[in-house]
Amino acid sequence: MKDWASPIVALTLFALLTPGLIFQLPGKHRAVDFMNMKTSLISIVVHSFIFGLLLMLFIVVLHIHVYV
Repeated sequence: MKDWASPIVALTLFALLTPGLIFQLPGKHRAVDFMNMKTSLISIVVHSFIFGLLLMLFIVVLHIHVYV
């Protein structure tokens, strides 16, 4: 049995936290822009930081496991 939690969580977070897809922190004209499909270097850094924190939360702190 293999633990599929890490790839599933990482893929889901990556898809949801892509800058400009659903939301962008910080936005071009506001603090948060929604669905603008544009990005900036600072927004990439902020989204990467949030991605890392959430990934550590789900995998290290909460010990999420999915066995198949």
